[in-house]
Amino acid sequence: MTSKVWNDDHGFDSTLAAFDATLSRLATDYLDLYLIHWPAPAQDRFVETWRALEEIQDEGRARTVGVSNFRIEDLERLEEETQKRPSVNQIELHPRFQQPELRSWHSDHGIATEAWSPIAQGHVLQDEMIVEIAQTHDKTPAQVILRWHLQLGNIVFPKSVTPERIRENFDLFDFELPETDMERIRGLDRGERIGPDPATFGAS
Repeated sequence: MTSKVWNDDHGFDSTLAAFDATLSRLATDYLDLYLIHWPAPAQDRFVETWRALEEIQDEGRARTVGVSNFRIEDLERLEEETQKRPSVNQIELHPRFQQPELRSWHSDHGIATEAWSPIAQGHVLQDEMIVEIAQTHDKTPAQVILRWHLQLGNIVFPKSVTPERIRENFDLFDFELPETDMERIRGLDRGERIGPDPATFGAS
């Protein structure tokens, strides 16, 4: 079970209270993973919020703790001012927004990269190159993109309510993209976000 602390609950005491409320709603006494949803840097409270997550983990009420949408500069502050490193950073990541510098920082510091919106809410499924690669491997465009994520070492969690698509999203382990395909997909990076910018989101 995973949950997140929202921007309105940043701060040490507020985060502890929000976590208790989450446990109550879920009728459980622990979470597998608890995340800070956004850094909200304009509020400048994510460091004390993270210290609350450290305490929650130390008490055994969350098996591990992490962050979401944190930039390198946010992670560097946690590195300098707190005791624990996040186990994961959940970030927007798809072929048109690949964030290589951030992924490299994660790798160097032992932080898992988890991709939200891994297929860009479907916006890349009609890309001519992706369709061509999918036809070559007798797979769907979504399967090609998810396989690309896995080969990069990303954790992915595509959303679907359709049983057939859910089954399709699991059918990724009977093929492998050659480096030529990986390089072609790498060339699709345009730095195009589809979600909010963590530098400004949650300012109030």
